Amino acid sequence: MHSNVRLVFSIYSMKFILFLLILILSRLCQAQMIDPTIIIYDNVQQALATDPEAFALNLRDKNLFQLDKDISKLSELNFLNLMRNKLERWDDGIFKLNKLAYLNIRDNKLTCIPEDIGRLRELVSLDIAKNHISTIPKEIGSLKKLRYLNISLNYLVDMPTSITNCKNLEVLELQNNQLSQLPGNMARLKRLKHLNLGYNQFNVFETDWSDLKNLEELNLEFNMLRTLPSAISRLKKLKTLILTQNKLVSLPSSITELENLEILILSNNQLKEMPLSLARLNKLTILIALGNNFSETEKERIKKELPNCSIYLD
Repeated sequence: MHSNVRLVFSIYSMKFILFLLILILSRLCQAQMIDPTIIIYDNVQQALATDPEAFALNLRDKNLFQLDKDISKLSELNFLNLMRNKLERWDDGIFKLNKLAYLNIRDNKLTCIPEDIGRLRELVSLDIAKNHISTIPKEIGSLKKLRYLNISLNYLVDMPTSITNCKNLEVLELQNNQLSQLPGNMARLKRLKHLNLGYNQFNVFETDWSDLKNLEELNLEFNMLRTLPSAISRLKKLKTLILTQNKLVSLPSSITELENLEILILSNNQLKEMPLSLARLNKLTILIALGNNFSETEKERIKKELPNCSIYLD
């Protein structure tokens, strides 16, 4: 049984990896289809010497402590990958790249995000995961075209209210931080589809989150939630809900109104029973609820009500 569960998680992880890769690389691929001569350069000087209007620059895994000061001369740069270097500060040249749409600067040693981030008005994707960042400047709200934002694996204790100005945001990755609340106007992110808040310090599921009407994936694993509001039923487009390792003792009956729910993961809580009318979740294909307190009678009821669902119980 447990090997099957690992397989489910592997498939689930692959799904999101593929989704994010498609999101980040889609524009680059489209450009290459239009013009097959586009090259991804791995050296600033080479790019300047060969094509000052270079579209893409990949400086991943270069052991860089700072960037070539001439990077700002690549004025047409659209795609910049700085992943896994040793950058401790943001080079000013980055903020002069006013056509930059895709910036990956994850897995460095950055401790802050400068206010100048607001100058990159064309950004569609920003990945600053796995750094040492504790605060986000309000200027992040100037990135009106942003669709993908990953700030996971940092030291955030709060998010600025201005994040809700990023109204094109579809994916927000905030897992593995020290967050206990989000801005109260999150419902302004009307296009948000994927929200990952796992491995934080949330002890309340804010009712306002239920107004994220286009949300399809919500991950709240490894927090301290004791209850869910009945308003969760307003998330009509929700397909995946992950609540592993919280302190839930019950679920609201309204959770059965999530008519598009496909994956529900509830492992390692304190549940003794599931809501009645589970059969209403007729699109549910995977239910993982290991490490709870279900009686044998309750387990049988769950299986009977969800005959077409792959169910994993102790």
